[in-house]
Amino acid sequence: MAESAELRVGDQTVELPVVEGSEGERAIDISELRAQTGCITLDPGFANTGSCQSGITFIDGERGVLQYRGIPIEELAEKATFLEVAYLLVYGKLPDKEQLEYYRESIRYHTMIHEDFRSFFGALPKDAHPMAACSCAVGALATFYPDSLDPRDPRQVEVSIHRLIAKLPTLVAYAYKHSIGQPAMYPRNSLRYVANLLYMMFGNPCEEYDVDPVVAKALDLQFILHADHEQNCSTSSVRLVGSSMVNLFAAISAGINALWGPLHGGANAEVIDMLAAIRDEGMSGRQFVERAKSRNDTSRLMGFGHRVYKNFDPRAKILKKACFDVLDKLGVHSKLLEIAVELEEIALKDDYFVERRLYPNVDFYSGVIYNAIGTPSNMFTAMFAIGRLPGWIAHWAEMHADPQFRIGRPRQIYTGRTKTAFTPIDQR
Repeated sequence: MAESAELRVGDQTVELPVVEGSEGERAIDISELRAQTGCITLDPGFANTGSCQSGITFIDGERGVLQYRGIPIEELAEKATFLEVAYLLVYGKLPDKEQLEYYRESIRYHTMIHEDFRSFFGALPKDAHPMAACSCAVGALATFYPDSLDPRDPRQVEVSIHRLIAKLPTLVAYAYKHSIGQPAMYPRNSLRYVANLLYMMFGNPCEEYDVDPVVAKALDLQFILHADHEQNCSTSSVRLVGSSMVNLFAAISAGINALWGPLHGGANAEVIDMLAAIRDEGMSGRQFVERAKSRNDTSRLMGFGHRVYKNFDPRAKILKKACFDVLDKLGVHSKLLEIAVELEEIALKDDYFVERRLYPNVDFYSGVIYNAIGTPSNMFTAMFAIGRLPGWIAHWAEMHADPQFRIGRPRQIYTGRTKTAFTPIDQR
């Protein structure tokens, strides 16, 4: 007999089904609660609310586990490329050789963007934030490709998916080049996905630009680790906007805007700002930690703690090694990395942080890598968006395939004034 939970409201008792996931996660199904009792649940921030059943990503925050389609993130980081992981997330399985080659070729074929995008970016102010530019540009793709907007046409969806994965790096690079007043670089289809992005970001028409394979590998790793993270703010935004049956480009544009926020994708830039402030003020890591612990000081230790992980973020462990690899290869002496390592060592032994389970998260080291390869901090979140794109797409597609698909429409508890008569203007 299926397990159920009992809920008592006044003198009425209702039975609610208990749903169990493949990894043992349990949920009380309240989909009929309002119909049976007239009540809804109230859960600010949705911290205890499951919006869907999903087979894409599993997180166990207590044990520090992250899996894409059942495969541990540690294995994917070691053995896969970002495009393989993107295929895994979107299509539900790792590609064989023929599938991967077709996929790579299709992505290469779609990397170029319409020439009118030069005018599009040219119309933006030079100091326009890259995330604003990218969000607008992704939304504008719907005007350039009206042939593939039907979210229920499998062929149109596949074309849109390939176009988005191929073109977002080009749009990000265009946004960066516009912000620094350099000419945009056309993509080179002879280069692999991440190498092509680096070429478009840091190359120029005046000289040859050779992509460092260590830097490309580190960036590829960053994208793998950022590719999906369950029902976070931006992914939930893509699902909610997509539930209106809008096209994929518009839904992804909404996800980019959600990612822009400092409480979400903007956190890695705040880590760099913190490390730079410590360096510029000549403080030690210990001095800053003591300031962060003080109730009389507004200093915050950025990059520690996570809403989901109550243990070490598994992505941070992987990125820490990548940090050292990149800096060693580039011959860069990074005071920021020295401070980051010192802060981590102190926080992992300090009772204040241990008791609160404040461990380094993925943002703590990702910003250091972006900084080391010459990426300005206002571009960090745009780079993050490239990595997160496959996850957004996978959730959008999964939602449309769900037999229980319906437009998202949360409820509320009204706390405003009760029925009030209209006051004529001469009596106000």
